[in-house]
Amino acid sequence: MVLSQIYKMVLLSSIFSLNACSLIQTQTPESNSQKITILHTNDNHGRFWHNKDGEYGMAARKTLLDQLRAQAKAKGSEVLLLSGGDINTGIPESDMLHAEPDFKAMSLLGYDAMAIGNHEFDNPISVLEKQQKWANFPLLSANIYDKTTGERPFQAYKVFNKNGLKIAVIGLTTTDTAKIGNPEYISHLKFESPTNTTQKLIHNLKKTDNPDIIIAVTHMGHFIDAQYGINAPGDVSLARNLEAGLLDVIIGGHSQEPACMDSENMYDTDFKPGDKCIPDQQNGTWIMQAHEWGKYVGKAEFEYRNKELKLLDYQLIPVNYKRLIVATDGTKSKELVGEKIANDPKIYKFLAQYQKQGQKQLTQPIAKLKGDLDGERNHVRFHQTNLGKLIAAAQMKKVDADFGVISGGGIRNSIAAGDVNYKNVLTVHPFKNRLTYVEMNGKEIKSFLSTVASFPSDAGAYTQFYGVSLTLKNGVAQNIKIQNKPLNLNRTYRFSLNSYNAAGGDGYPKLNKHPGYVATNFIDAEVLKEFLIKNSPINASDFSPKGEIKYQ
Repeated sequence: MVLSQIYKMVLLSSIFSLNACSLIQTQTPESNSQKITILHTNDNHGRFWHNKDGEYGMAARKTLLDQLRAQAKAKGSEVLLLSGGDINTGIPESDMLHAEPDFKAMSLLGYDAMAIGNHEFDNPISVLEKQQKWANFPLLSANIYDKTTGERPFQAYKVFNKNGLKIAVIGLTTTDTAKIGNPEYISHLKFESPTNTTQKLIHNLKKTDNPDIIIAVTHMGHFIDAQYGINAPGDVSLARNLEAGLLDVIIGGHSQEPACMDSENMYDTDFKPGDKCIPDQQNGTWIMQAHEWGKYVGKAEFEYRNKELKLLDYQLIPVNYKRLIVATDGTKSKELVGEKIANDPKIYKFLAQYQKQGQKQLTQPIAKLKGDLDGERNHVRFHQTNLGKLIAAAQMKKVDADFGVISGGGIRNSIAAGDVNYKNVLTVHPFKNRLTYVEMNGKEIKSFLSTVASFPSDAGAYTQFYGVSLTLKNGVAQNIKIQNKPLNLNRTYRFSLNSYNAAGGDGYPKLNKHPGYVATNFIDAEVLKEFLIKNSPINASDFSPKGEIKYQ
């Protein structure tokens, strides 16, 4: 038997033996056993409405949550509902309304608290303040500070009293927000080390509130075996760097995956919707994450006995999730996992007004597309794609530049062949970044291209180009051509990029103070929309990469 199978059997056996044992022990009054069920989601990204296949959606989630609460009550268990953050950005109907339907629906679904994610800063702080008012639950982050005052601008934690059981929930936000957040909105904020913040805060909480259970609701990412690469340290690093047993549970988000384990420090790469999920455990801390978009509701059943917290059962419950089926002839279909979850009628009616509000203006065709434009996350952050080139071309031509660049992280979706509408455009560009351009001499251009071409794959910083060819060798751009002509070190060139990257977003060189920097009032989505309209019908193949960017 392989080690991973042994690991699964041992861990599952320990969890379920605890469950069986609890059924016997809770019958004796002196056992002083209490139960708590933690329900959780993360990375909603505007998915208040179900998709075209009827998957997820907050109306169906409400029905499931009501069922889970009823089941918990029947077992004598208290319930907390938590979110790992990133409610903003992803679906136009939500983006246009600053996630109003999402936050208000979360209030109606009974969320108790959420972590503030990096995408909560995609809009001005005034929008986040409005969202806090829409939510009847706290938006938590203990490790964000105002640079001027040194104070926390957001609530750090909340202590819940559940039938005499005191549960402290601490919010934490990835320090990468300082790099990947819009500098125009967050330059006044400082993102401190989550480990140092949590260590100090827990010791203070033990003195002031003396909680029985301590949970961190985080938006930091689950990186297996703490291998976080170019990202900021995530949940595993946090658990390992704290004093053993200081933190009981981490409910996470940001990396957008089901954090299900096959063996110690190894993912269950074969996990499928409906499978048993074994959460990670590091240094005495359970770590859980429920993928993304409300595809699942995580359910962790705990027993608190004799000042110890034990996990009895854990599930990732699909919300009308459908498994992809590929037949022997190559045809594809989707199959519902589990039973169909009905939409809660009140929540459905409440959300329908928002959905209809945006549909009319978003779904009118604006252009024709021959072939697909590839904006898949696992492509635009790894290699050049036709959509990356098209966007860079559209922005370059809008400001009469010599070449264009855009980070792969600024491309959030693909566009399928056929009729293209404004909704398609907004799913590609949900951030409303302004278009800018910079004029530099050839020597500066070579330095700039060397830097941005060196950004690694699997990162939002990975650069898409148009009008440029080069070979990157030992971190230096060589054989550079602009519009098929060799780079002239003494000539001045103009290139386009968005305001987010120009301000240093994603770790790009900060160019907004450069004497050749110009910020326009053009918004990236509008620029793409205009380009599609003017050039319709568009052949996707015209923008296929042809090996212009080489690595040695």
